[in-house]
Parts: sequence; C-alpha cells; structure tokens
Amino acid sequence: MPAEFVKALPILQKIRDFGYEAYFVGGSVRDVLLNRQIHDVDIATSAYPSEIKQIFEHTIDIGIEHGTVLVLAQDDEYEITTFRTEDVYVDYRRPAHVNFVRQLSEDLLRRDFTINAFALANDGEIIDLYDGLIDLDRQVLRAVGKPSERFTEDALRIMRGLRFSATLNFDLASDTFDAMKAQVYLLEKISIERIFIELDKLLIANHWQKGLKALLAIEASDYLPGLSNESALLKMLSLPEDFVFTNSIQAWGYLLYQLGYLDGKFLMKQWKVSRDFSTDVTNFLKAYHIRQTSQFTQESLYLLGKSSLILVEEMVAAQELKPDFERITGLDAQLQIRHKREIAVSAGDIMTKFGIKPGPGIGKLYHTIELEIVRGNLINRPEAIFNYVKEKSNDGNND
Repeated sequence: MPAEFVKALPILQKIRDFGYEAYFVGGSVRDVLLNRQIHDVDIATSAYPSEIKQIFEHTIDIGIEHGTVLVLAQDDEYEITTFRTEDVYVDYRRPAHVNFVRQLSEDLLRRDFTINAFALANDGEIIDLYDGLIDLDRQVLRAVGKPSERFTEDALRIMRGLRFSATLNFDLASDTFDAMKAQVYLLEKISIERIFIELDKLLIANHWQKGLKALLAIEASDYLPGLSNESALLKMLSLPEDFVFTNSIQAWGYLLYQLGYLDGKFLMKQWKVSRDFSTDVTNFLKAYHIRQTSQFTQESLYLLGKSSLILVEEMVAAQELKPDFERITGLDAQLQIRHKREIAVSAGDIMTKFGIKPGPGIGKLYHTIELEIVRGNLINRPEAIFNYVKEKSNDGNND
C-alpha cells in the first residue's frame, strides 16, 4: 500500500471496530494498481453519516445529504461516504435522491467505469465485482453495467471517459464507445464549467491525441462551444505524437489558433473561464500570431509577457522549426520596466509639473511614455521623462 493509504488505515480500522465495513474506493485504488501517484484518499463505508459522526470526534458535514462526512484526524482530512444507491437522475447529472445502503456491491454498481469500481480492504484485498482488473490489464475503459444507463444518469461521464482515455492511454470498449456516441447530445444538458474541467484535463494529458481522436469519433465537438469545426481540431493532431502541452494556456491557445481566432476572449467567455485565464490564453494567441510572420520585440515581450513568448517558442520547436529562446532572454534583460508602476514618475507628477489638466490627454501621453521606455527610446529617469514631455509640449502634441 502507498503511504497515503497506510496513514489512513487507522481510520478504516476504527470504523470496523464499531462493527461497520470500510474500504478505500474509486480512482485512488485504480491509480495504485497502475503505479500512478494518488491524489485523494476516498473511503466508503456501511456506516451511515450519523454513525460516522458518533465514531469520530471531529467531523464536518460537507455533503451529508449525499452521505459524505469529512473526518479530521491525524493532522489530515478524509472524505467518508456511506454506501448508497441513486434514484432517477432528473438533469442528466445528479440524482433526485440517494438511498443509504449497507451493501458494498450496491454502491459499486452506481460507479462510472469498471476501473473506478474497485474497493480495497485494510488487509490489501481487492474487491472487483465488474472485471475491472481484466480491463486494467487490457487497458480498456468500460462502463459499469449497461453503458447507456451510466451515460443517461450522468452525461458528464462521456467527457470523463474521453479524459480517462487521454490520461491513462486506454481504449474505449466498443459497447461503451457506441453508447457515448449515441448519447453525446446529452452534453447539451451539462454545465459548460464541468465540461471545461474534463476537456482541459484531456488536452494537457500525456496522450491527449488519443482523447481528441475519440472526442472527434463520437462527434462530441458538435456540442462544445466553438469546436464544431472538425477540420481545425484535426490540425491539432499534426503535432508530433509524443508532444505534450506544457500547460492549459498553451493547449487552449494553440487550439484557438487552429480554430482561426485572432483574439480568444470571445470563445473563452463562452466557456465561462476566469478572466485571468482568458487573458493568458489571448496573450499566447497574440504572441503566436506575431511569431508566424516576425520576431518578438521588447514591446511584445512587455505587453504579452515572457511566459507567453516562451510557450510560443515551445510550439515552434514542437513543429520542428528553429526556436529562439535566447532572443526572449535577451529582450527580457534589456527591459527597463516590466509594469507601468515602475515608471520613474507618475502621471500626477507630470500633471503637477506642466500644469496639465485631468482628462484623456494625460492618459494618452503617459501610455506613450510607457511604450517609449519599453522600446528603449526613452531612459526611465525623471529628468529624461520630463524633457520628453517638454519636447512634446513644445510640439503641441500633449492635448
């Protein structure tokens, strides 16, 4: 057992000491079997939430209506969920009601894929009721039970399946693939924020091309904002098969480039991402367009950010063209400022010294000063900046 499980064994044992069953479940068990790093330790039990609260002194009700209690123990936190079955799904995402049960078999039946339907006992025994070990060995992703039922219950499982294919390098079982394709239209019922999380994980996975090919094969792109242009997505696959995106900004920026966007803010708004992420993707996209026809300058480095330019150069290298990382390093070293707050004088200082009234004119002038400093045409010192303003005033260009 990995250290994370060993540390949590006293939690399982304490539940068992009170006469209940308790197991490690879900993706963490799968990852242990695949020798992958685990992230979350999830525990399932036959004890009801009220019983868990009696067993442990420190608990938090984080999802008690769904059977989940957070236990605080050993300087750590553990989500403990009661075995449960689920009623009819009313929105293709969540059940109308959950029923707590005492049988592990009923709980495992409601899970999405066989490789996520394992339970691990405190003595190391693997409970595998749906041939998940066979599927792990064959590297196959198969829905638990009847695939069409699993995807009708929760249509997000379609995107999860594509993501698992990309992260694990697993093939979709034929019946699972057919059900995903037949019910892919249900993605329209799922919040775009949830879909973004799964697609984002797919794009930055080691085997993202496998996941993207599967996405195209089930025609999921027709139900995703801005991605109905299948030929543009196919261009993504022209990258080397072993290429892996450095991060989400690079992945989404390159995707938007292939889709023909000059500015990514419109599409990113449709995906309801954060403003910061939208800005980062747009900066990458602008930098990538610049790099297609010319070299970067100090101005492009300043306005778009060093990290954006480096991500672009990585894409240049991926396409077996000649990258120029040294140029970026050199441009960065020559910059006098990296933010306008580093300008040696403020707009207020200029207004006071030259009697300039507030208004759009001072904003325009200060922006011109900023860019002249960035371009290396103006030294970032008070006397140099004041002389520059004086010359502009004499020319009558500061209004």
